[in-house]
Amino acid sequence: MELKNLTRQICPPLLWRFAGALKRRVVKSGGVAVRTAVVATGPRVTHCGPRSELRGQVDMRSTKSSIFVGSDCLIEGTLVTEKEGSIIRIGNNVFIGGGTLLDCASSIEIEDDVLISYGGIIADSDNHSISYSRRRGDLARWKAGAYDWSQAPMKPILIRRGAWLGARVIVLKGVTIGEGSVVGAGSVVTRDVAPYTLVAGNPARLIREIPLNDR
Repeated sequence: MELKNLTRQICPPLLWRFAGALKRRVVKSGGVAVRTAVVATGPRVTHCGPRSELRGQVDMRSTKSSIFVGSDCLIEGTLVTEKEGSIIRIGNNVFIGGGTLLDCASSIEIEDDVLISYGGIIADSDNHSISYSRRRGDLARWKAGAYDWSQAPMKPILIRRGAWLGARVIVLKGVTIGEGSVVGAGSVVTRDVAPYTLVAGNPARLIREIPLNDR
């Protein structure tokens, strides 16, 4: 106790509070002490629901962008909002695997009970114009902090409830992935996926419908 009081006197109050926010706590489970990491969300996202864990990187590049995460989620991927008005909405009981990137310039919405494996990309913008004369100055503008997003085509992405995206899936702008659908590993999704279907390939194509007894 004396050491703790001495540490409080030496450390600045802000540093002491920060250390407390990151400390590990011990909880009892069946009589056994189990260490669980305290997930400090704070300013990292706009809202994070109860029992959700944000283990990946969060990069909100505008203070006027938003990220909402529901309850009981495990987010191991990277969440990026590019500009003012960009919004990521993640429902309840959602898993996003390590190495997966959500790059949002407009809107990315993921409903409840969605599983997204590792190493994927979900991007609602082309990031650059198809026109060389327009994009040749993109790098200089980016380095100067004056990137012109109006030149980058973008459309919202929606992933409906219960969908499952395999490893290294790429979802491009304007796509809706239907409820309960499955996207095979390594697929590139360029158009809407119907509910309760299995798609795969580059570009992703219908493989079969999912039968009623598997829904």
